[in-house]
Amino acid sequence: MKLSQILFSQGFGTRRACAGLIDAGLVRIGGQVMDDPAADVPTEGLVFEVEGQAWPFHEKALVMLHKPAGYECSQKPRHHPSVLTLLPGPLRERGLQPIGRLDEDTTGLLLLTDDGTLIHRLTSPKHHVPKVYEVGCKHPVDATQVERLLAGVVLDDDPAPVRAAVCEVVGERGIRLTLTEGKYHQVKRMVAAVGNRVEALHRSSFGPLVLPADLAPGRWCWLAGWPPG
Repeated sequence: MKLSQILFSQGFGTRRACAGLIDAGLVRIGGQVMDDPAADVPTEGLVFEVEGQAWPFHEKALVMLHKPAGYECSQKPRHHPSVLTLLPGPLRERGLQPIGRLDEDTTGLLLLTDDGTLIHRLTSPKHHVPKVYEVGCKHPVDATQVERLLAGVVLDDDPAPVRAAVCEVVGERGIRLTLTEGKYHQVKRMVAAVGNRVEALHRSSFGPLVLPADLAPGRWCWLAGWPPG
């Protein structure tokens, strides 16, 4: 692929802007300055530098973000900053979108990609991708609440019951819920339906992925693809 096309595909601006970065000597591969926008460069395993920052080539981008509280999973947020502002410019330019949404006060593992097929695959109800949530409740959790969450509760917008695949009690006021659906405010509404209230909510895993302990809130990392290997 031509070098200028590589930069364009990776979100470094318009074709003219990408050619300008190369002409200005701001692009390196293997420590060597690349000054020809038309140079053919193999993309497999490619890592290039733009203005001293290393970038791996990804035909489709997939990243994991540790979402902090106070951010909306929207390209057009209403009341809080978008989670997209936590990503560098080239990723935003590529049009990354969250795979599903977390409420502005919910923290934890969020995936973002520019692969529309993958978004559909991971958000489609028929695929039942499990997601684990650490839930802090206002009131103590009892066995009856756990039984009801496992058996299924009816939410106000759907007569079909929704149920937790797994519900573990964690301390006096905590539960760990595994869900395979993705309805609006689902965890909060399920907990409310059994007579309790969510006061803290954190997603700790998505499918086989677990949020790394060393990925601080607001930080992100590349993923090689899906399913993760």
